[in-house]
Amino acid sequence: MDTYAPVLIGADTLEDLVTRIFRANGCDAAEADRISRHLLGANLAGHDSHGVVRVPRYVEWQQAGYVVAGQQAEVVTDGGAFALLDGHYGFGQTVAPQATAMGIERAQQHGTAVIALRNAGHIGRVGAYAEQAIAAGLISIHFVNVAGSVLVAPFGGTERRFSTAPFSVGVPTDPPVLLDFATSRVAEGKVLVASNGGKALPADALVEPDGRLSADPHTLYGDYPPIGPRNPANGLGAIRAFGEHKGSGLAFMCELLAGAFTGGGCSGPVDARGRIANGMLSIFISPRHFGTEAGFRQAAEDYVAWVKSCRPDTAGGEVLAPGEPEARLRAERLAQGVPLQPDTWESITRCARALGVTVPN
Repeated sequence: MDTYAPVLIGADTLEDLVTRIFRANGCDAAEADRISRHLLGANLAGHDSHGVVRVPRYVEWQQAGYVVAGQQAEVVTDGGAFALLDGHYGFGQTVAPQATAMGIERAQQHGTAVIALRNAGHIGRVGAYAEQAIAAGLISIHFVNVAGSVLVAPFGGTERRFSTAPFSVGVPTDPPVLLDFATSRVAEGKVLVASNGGKALPADALVEPDGRLSADPHTLYGDYPPIGPRNPANGLGAIRAFGEHKGSGLAFMCELLAGAFTGGGCSGPVDARGRIANGMLSIFISPRHFGTEAGFRQAAEDYVAWVKSCRPDTAGGEVLAPGEPEARLRAERLAQGVPLQPDTWESITRCARALGVTVPN
């Protein structure tokens, strides 16, 4: 089989399989559905690194007790327009939407809200929470870190100090503008996808201990079988920050705001138990409360149109606003199916069969 030739799986088929996997692994129906819908949503948006490739790892984490089914985000501090929540290591796809829903409710009441979430299981594609706020007509800004996960070397260094530290901003224009990226040169999940025969990494994505740049997933994972788990702790190298000192600086801020400030902890030193947890500091803003909603939308949408009218740098090219590529790809993948690398699909089906879940033909 050509490792690089993807297989197409229908979106409904894939979502149903992932739901049944998590139900078999101990989640109730609602939580299993949330997890599968969120992971599939990442694939539909083209963020395969945060999609169903994560299923076997999530299952392993749940079985090891690193992530716990059925948790609710607990309010630790409540100041009305601000709150601190503890996810108690619940699935990120459960506790992060709860934190976002609180931020939306409070911003609709007060005009702004700041919600800090700590000790959440992997929350997946952060842009999903910005989309949740956009649907309510709100601007949102999200700083995220991963406590216990050191993967990224700071600018000028070769040793791991940061997590991939995602950052997202959502703006409720028509169409919405959505910025969502890891502050690392590539997300760890993209290294995972590449290790499974997927899209190759940029030549300068990783760095070896001696400073040599690398695109080889073994730099991050060490030795690994063709199909099976990948453990970043086994590698000696690191992912690089994007944008040299600028991305490194933004990663630093994500660690301080989402990790140190929330009380969930920064990326390192690594938890000896092997558990990781997301922290997220979110800011929600209601344009309606500021009395500028109509003017804001008009000015913002006019500006987006003007930026997009820029002459492209290649013949037949197009300048796109943040979020446009994802929206287009979502429509395409819903119609044509979700492309998965054969090794990724094999890992998911092995996981399913190990849990007694029937795999579709």
